[in-house]
Amino acid sequence: MHKQTSKRKIQVGLVQVGERFGNEYYLPYSIGLLQAYARKYLPLPDEYNFHLPVYKRISVESAADRLSNCDIVFFSSYLWNHNINLKIAGALKNRKTDVVIVFGGPMVPEAPDAAEKFLRDHLFIDLICYGEGEVPFLKILENVQQKAWEKAPSAGFINKENHYVHNPRSERIKDIDEIPSPYLEGVFDALLKAYPEERWSALLETNRGCPYTCAYCYWGKKTRSRVYQFGKERIFREIDWISRNKIKFVFCCDANFGMLERDREIAEKVAANKKLYGCPEAFSVQNTKNSTKKIFEMQKLFNDSGLQKGVNLALQSLNEMTLKSIDRSNISNEVYRDLQKMFTENNIPTFSDLIIGLPDETYDSFTRGVSGLIESGQHNRIQFINLTILENTGMADREYQERYGFVLADSRLVPHHTSLDEKGERDEFQKLVVGTNTMPEEDWIKTRVFCWMISLLYFNKLLQLPFLLLNSLYLVSIRELTGIFIKGLDECGKLSEIASFFTRKAVDIQKGGSEHIASEEWLNLWWPADEYMFIKLCAGGGLNEFYREAEFVLSRFVKEKGLEMPDGLLHEAIWTNKDLIKQPFTETDLEVAAHFNILEIYHGKLNGADIPLTEGLVNYIIDRTSDRWSSLDDWLREVVWYGSKRGAYHYNILLSCRGNFCGSAAPVRRPDSGKEKVKI
Repeated sequence: MHKQTSKRKIQVGLVQVGERFGNEYYLPYSIGLLQAYARKYLPLPDEYNFHLPVYKRISVESAADRLSNCDIVFFSSYLWNHNINLKIAGALKNRKTDVVIVFGGPMVPEAPDAAEKFLRDHLFIDLICYGEGEVPFLKILENVQQKAWEKAPSAGFINKENHYVHNPRSERIKDIDEIPSPYLEGVFDALLKAYPEERWSALLETNRGCPYTCAYCYWGKKTRSRVYQFGKERIFREIDWISRNKIKFVFCCDANFGMLERDREIAEKVAANKKLYGCPEAFSVQNTKNSTKKIFEMQKLFNDSGLQKGVNLALQSLNEMTLKSIDRSNISNEVYRDLQKMFTENNIPTFSDLIIGLPDETYDSFTRGVSGLIESGQHNRIQFINLTILENTGMADREYQERYGFVLADSRLVPHHTSLDEKGERDEFQKLVVGTNTMPEEDWIKTRVFCWMISLLYFNKLLQLPFLLLNSLYLVSIRELTGIFIKGLDECGKLSEIASFFTRKAVDIQKGGSEHIASEEWLNLWWPADEYMFIKLCAGGGLNEFYREAEFVLSRFVKEKGLEMPDGLLHEAIWTNKDLIKQPFTETDLEVAAHFNILEIYHGKLNGADIPLTEGLVNYIIDRTSDRWSSLDDWLREVVWYGSKRGAYHYNILLSCRGNFCGSAAPVRRPDSGKEKVKI
C-alpha cells in the first residue's frame, strides 16, 4: 500500500506594521478584512494557511525570519510603515528568491508611469495593488500557483518579457456587507491568544467613501465620492466584540461620522456598551460638516458618556482662496460659530485643525486666521499640522506642485508621543511642504515658529489669562501679543532661548529633521516642540524667570501702545497665571489676595461672556490638592500628554464669597474658616 500524503498548504504572510500609542497597538484591521474576505470566497480555503501578521515595528531580520516559510507575503503600506515594509520585503527576497511579494495600500502609486517606476526601483516586489483591496487579494491567491497575474484586477506587474502590465481597476464593492468582519469571523482570535500581554486598540468602519475630494487627502479620490454602508446589525455585533474583549480605545474610520441618520444609533450603542461593559473607554470620530444639530447631539452624547476628551471642529484653513485651491468644502463660519457656542455653553471642550503650507496661504492670512479663530471662541486648542504630500492625491501631481511653487523636504517621520525604544528600526520619511509661492521658505519658518509660540503661551496656558485680559478689555489681538514674544527679545534670556529654539527646530525640519523632539529624560518619548519647552520650563526650574521676562515685555508693550491700565492689573494677571499652572510635587493649596476681578473676566471669556473690569479685594484659593502627581512621570503623562487636547493645564479656583464678584456659582465646600468657597 502507498501511504497517502496530504497536499502542502500555501503559506500566506501578512504585514501591517503599526505604531504604538500609549503602550497600545491597533489590531491590523486592513489585512484582517482581506483575510476574512479570502477565507469566505476562495474555492478551496483549506488549502491556504494564513500566518499571524507582523503588526508592530520589530527588527527587519526578525520579521524576515517570521516570514521565511511563506510562499506569498502581502504588505499593507502606509506613510508610517512604508520604508520598513520595503526593507523587510528586500531582506525576505534575499533569503527566499521564489517568495511572491505583494504591496498594497495608500503608498503604492496608482498612475501607470509611477507604478512602473516603483516596481523597477524595487525589483524584489512582484506585484502591486491599487484601490480597494479585497477582490485583488482574493484573485492573487487564487492564481498564486500559476502566477497568472493577468487575472488579478487592480494589479500591476512586470511580465516575463520585461514589460509593465497595468491591469484594469476592479469595480468597488457596492454591497460591502459581502466583506466579512474580521472581528466576528475570528480572524484576530489567534493573535489575541498569541500575545496576551499586548494591549489593543480597534478600528471600526461603518461605511466606506467620502463625498469630498480635498486635494491633500486620498480618501475621496480613492472611493470616487460614493458612500456605501455596512449593515447596522453587523456594526452593533462588532461593537459588542470590542467591548467583550476589553478594548479601551476605538477609532472610527468613517470620513464623516454623523452624515447618516443611523449614526446617532451607533453612537448610542457605543455609549450603552461603555456603561454595560466599561469598554470602549474612548471613541474617536471625524465629524461630518455643516450639520450643526447632528454634530452637537452626537458629540454631547460622547462627552456625557466620557467617550471623548474633546470635539474636533476641523477647518484646515480660514482663507477662502486656499479653500478653493485645495477643493475643500469647509465647515461654514456660521456653523462653526454656532457649534463653538453650543459646546462652550455645555462645557464640552473643542479643538481645531489648521494646516501649515497650503496653497495661496500667506504668513499674514494664516496668523490672522489663527487669531480670529481664538477670538471667536477657540480657547482650548488649535492643532497645527505641517502639510504632507500623500501618494495618489491631487497635491502629489507635479503640475499642481509647480502651480503653487511647492518647496518639498523629506522629513523624518516620527509621530508625536512615540516611544524612543523603537528608534533603532525607524527609517520613515514624509514629503513636507516647507515653502510655497505665497509663503516662501523664510515665511514658512516664521509661521511654524508662530504656531509653536502661540501653542506654548496660549493653548498650554502659560500666558492665556493676561492675553485674554488684554484682548477682552483693550482689544489687542492675540496675533499681536504672540508676535512680541518672537522678536526683539535680546534683553530677555529665557524668552530669547525659547524663540531661538523654535527657529532652529523649524530650520531643522526644512533640512529633513523630524517634526518633534526626542527626550530620554521625559518618558522616553518624542514630544511636540511646544510641549517640550513647556516641560523644560516647569520641570527645569525656569518658570519664575519666564514670568519676570514676560512681565517686562508685556509692560513695555502696554506702555508703547498707550493702553491705560490700572496700576497692578497686568502684574496680577501675569503672576496669577503662573500660580494656576499645574506642577508636579505640589501638596498644598495656595491662598491669594486679588485686587481686580481678573478671574471672573477670564472664565467669563472662556465661556463666551464679556465681563467688565471692577476693583475690590477678594481672596481666592487655588486648589492644588484635588489633582496631585506623586512623580514627574505621572505629571508628564496626565497633564502634558493626556491633557493637551482638553487644555487641562490649570488648577481649579475656589473663590471666597465676599467682595462684589463672586457671582452666582454654587458653593462646593465650606472650609474650617467658615468662608464659603465657590469653584469657577
